[in-house]
Amino acid sequence: MLMGAGPEQHGITSNGWEKDDFILPPVVSGTENIFPTIFSVIKNQNSDSEIGAVYHWGGFGRLFEKSCVDIDINGKTEYETTEIASKIIKDKKPEYLFIHLDHVDHAGHEYGHGTKKYYKSVEIADELIGKIVNAIRQAGIFENTTILVTADHGGIGYGHGGETIDEIEIPFILYGHGIKKGYRINHPVYTYDNAATAVFVLGYDQPYAWIGRAVKSAFVGYKVPKSSYVKMMLPAPTIYPKKKLYDPAGGLFIDDNPKLKIESEIDNSEIRYTLDGTSPTENSELYTKPINLKKSVVVSAKVFDKDKNASSSSVAYFRIVKSNSNNGISYKYFEIDNLKMLPSFVNLKPEKIGKCYEFRYGNIPKRKENFAIEFNSKIKIEKKGEYKFYTYSDDGSQLLINDRLIVDNDGDHGTKERSGSINLDAGFHNIKVTYFNGGGGSWLDVFYKGPNIPKQIISPEVLFVN
Repeated sequence: MLMGAGPEQHGITSNGWEKDDFILPPVVSGTENIFPTIFSVIKNQNSDSEIGAVYHWGGFGRLFEKSCVDIDINGKTEYETTEIASKIIKDKKPEYLFIHLDHVDHAGHEYGHGTKKYYKSVEIADELIGKIVNAIRQAGIFENTTILVTADHGGIGYGHGGETIDEIEIPFILYGHGIKKGYRINHPVYTYDNAATAVFVLGYDQPYAWIGRAVKSAFVGYKVPKSSYVKMMLPAPTIYPKKKLYDPAGGLFIDDNPKLKIESEIDNSEIRYTLDGTSPTENSELYTKPINLKKSVVVSAKVFDKDKNASSSSVAYFRIVKSNSNNGISYKYFEIDNLKMLPSFVNLKPEKIGKCYEFRYGNIPKRKENFAIEFNSKIKIEKKGEYKFYTYSDDGSQLLINDRLIVDNDGDHGTKERSGSINLDAGFHNIKVTYFNGGGGSWLDVFYKGPNIPKQIISPEVLFVN
């Protein structure tokens, strides 16, 4: 966002990066021996410009050249940061000011992304941005000011940094001087386009090492780029029951036949869907009304409009099981303090034993932190071939087939996925999943895929206690 390039250019590959402590060097070094940021680009082309940064997250202060800014203030709260920035705007009328609010990120980690408390923090951000806009008006520079509002990541559950669209997609809003009114940018915009756009607004040249491009299509007098690859990405449809935190859409239904309901927020559009996990096309089944489901399915749905624009796929996993069947998983629950790795379960006495239908801990009575679970079942394989298994867990987990370790996702970590493959004959195979939570957030899901089986949460229909 500041450097107009990605980590392969600027070398900042983790939150542990410091100016004197890093692994990957930048492809070019500028002022203070770091990859050139927007601050040094402006200052080196106009030493008289008044520029700076007011930021809520203290770690931001190490990411730019201190010698190139006139204003460098770390606010203690989002409110203090806004008040400081507003006063600077009114008193100094800077040419370029970067303002960072960190409280929405905090809400995502504490309460979960997409929760009511998370969106309340977004409301607060909106109010604070409004105060900054008012400060620009009061300073008498509103007619000559361009405002860019964006974020550095999204989130899923209580974390971010993974490979989902929820974590990667962010807002990008341009407003004010030179910006088309009511215009929607219909082509891709990348995080490193932020710096390039700001430099374009101010009339400076960007370094050759920057790979970002100014989003000129949003400015008056500039045309939309023409390319067969430039299409609007529509918002994906919502499948009910909706996803929540790490829990995907769909759910487990015991002695119940759920209804599949899908909605789109786009007017004059249509929803196409599949029940086998394949990506829908314009020729897939048209959704017109709720559908009664009688067996476990993987639903994939897309929105299409009259201009052939499409959304990304929404996916839901519906798992249906009868309580009078022999389906299920036996579990042993343990309470162990100070866990950092999976324990050896061999000589441990469980606090509880019981039966469940999925490799999840949701229905197992448990304490909040420092517990472990061993799940055992038999999985029925219908067709011989290669099968891939996945665990998605916070903290550690492992999956074994016939006592052979297939997935190793052990360790004290946030929610992440690991996988492994094995060739299996048709028939029943022992499957064991072990899991622990050492502290903080927790989650466990187990997926598989194989011949004619799309990736999915392992359905209770193929798991047997005996």
